[in-house]
Amino acid sequence: MKPSTVDLLFARLAAERPDPKSELHYVNPYTLLVAVVLSAQATDAGVNKATAPLFKKIKTPAAMLALGEEKLREAVKSINFFNTKARNVIALSKKLVDDFGGKVPEDAEALQTLPGVGRKTANVVLNVAFGQPTIAVDTHVFRVANRTGLVSAATPEEVEQGLLKIVPDKWRRHAHHWLILHGRYVCKARKPECPRCIIRDLCEYKDKTV
Repeated sequence: MKPSTVDLLFARLAAERPDPKSELHYVNPYTLLVAVVLSAQATDAGVNKATAPLFKKIKTPAAMLALGEEKLREAVKSINFFNTKARNVIALSKKLVDDFGGKVPEDAEALQTLPGVGRKTANVVLNVAFGQPTIAVDTHVFRVANRTGLVSAATPEEVEQGLLKIVPDKWRRHAHHWLILHGRYVCKARKPECPRCIIRDLCEYKDKTV
């Protein structure tokens, strides 16, 4: 895709959603980190339902450790893989207290030393909590980026690197949010809603729906 087309594509997405937000609910960087860890292979809506009462009481790693793994499991049992996720949240909370003074680090490498935190989670936290121009690649971003022709890549990391090379600086801060929301509500996995797509004429997908 030509640089001018990439710029136009993001300009249209930006015009549609000038100030895109994460659909995960949180109150500070720590609760965002917990929410993102819980959201793996789960819906944002499902995570928000579970964390709404939890985050009224638990806002720090120390408070999470005081709550304990058993009560955390009970609080998030409606979320897929809640046993493993609860264990990871307790472990990452302990590491934050022990190694980072209870603060969420603003560094991708440091974030990825936390249990349950991979590249995508680190990028989401850096972008949403700290305003860094990272690009987090979830299933929606992966699909939309490849389907539209923004990139042609086989792995999430390759998609991330490809997007970082082509997305103009002025769009990078919100780029992954625009792609996520477009994939969630328009460029859907099973049947993309091409007739109402604002970037249809720019998209290189050969099997557009009518």
